[in-house]
Amino acid sequence: MEKSSLLEVRDLGISFSLYQSGLKKKDLNVIRALDLTVNPGEILAVVGSSGSGKSLLAHSILGILPDNATLTGSISYKGEELTKERQRELDGKEIMFIPQSVDYLDPLMRVGKQVVGVRGTREEMQAAFRRYGLAPEVEKYYPYQLSGGMVRRVLISTAVIGHPELIVADEPTPGLDLKMAEETLKNFRELADQGCGILLITHDLDLALQAATRISVFYAGTIFESAPVSDFQGGGSALRHPYSRALVRALPQTEFEPITGTQPYAGNLPEGCLFGERCPYRTEECGNPVPIRKLRGGEVRCIHAT
Repeated sequence: MEKSSLLEVRDLGISFSLYQSGLKKKDLNVIRALDLTVNPGEILAVVGSSGSGKSLLAHSILGILPDNATLTGSISYKGEELTKERQRELDGKEIMFIPQSVDYLDPLMRVGKQVVGVRGTREEMQAAFRRYGLAPEVEKYYPYQLSGGMVRRVLISTAVIGHPELIVADEPTPGLDLKMAEETLKNFRELADQGCGILLITHDLDLALQAATRISVFYAGTIFESAPVSDFQGGGSALRHPYSRALVRALPQTEFEPITGTQPYAGNLPEGCLFGERCPYRTEECGNPVPIRKLRGGEVRCIHAT
């Protein structure tokens, strides 16, 4: 692990034991050979299509995978393995989580007490509520009294107070209006400038371009490319992977060119490059395993990248 790294994930694999017809058991590999690093003071955005398994990455870091999940590879925090015991010790203290689901609040506890948690203060909570447009009386509410958008703002408030060192934000902005979404990104940037590392998991490349220091492109359960956000600008010509360049070309402000084909299902993945069946540069060699490698200040999983 690099000396300055806050979070490092290496060769992460996540599979689920499932029963099919006739009680036949099968392991479904959803995440495979995934590598990423989050450094203090940066926002790393993991960008991928909805339903591709990005949330499982967040859940593995927090130690909240379901019982039928098997995890391989390594997850380290500040140079030490992030074991279940250490996850319990750090969650809600040094490591804060903004979940995608709005069902994470305790329905039997008032909102204010949940936001303050074990590290925050009431003053910090009140400042966060003002920032996110929540009335002072919201701290006395129970979750059932909140709208979906209010719950989202409460969850963000819970994560940003108490001086966290790592925030794992899983699709934090759905349900927010544009002003609140921009305020959230601004708050993330301020926290990163103070040394906090932020893992932003999103399907929205535009959102990542506004907030991130680096972007990792997620596809079919792994990372295809990690690069500085500047490489995604100017039409993405500096990018290394054909899928990354295709994502940029699909944006409305560039060529608005759709990507042909669909992402493969985890239970029926092709051999070799997972993008091979959609890639115009595919060769016979692409049918072999494709490791990730360093290239031009980033990392890429493509044998043709130069």
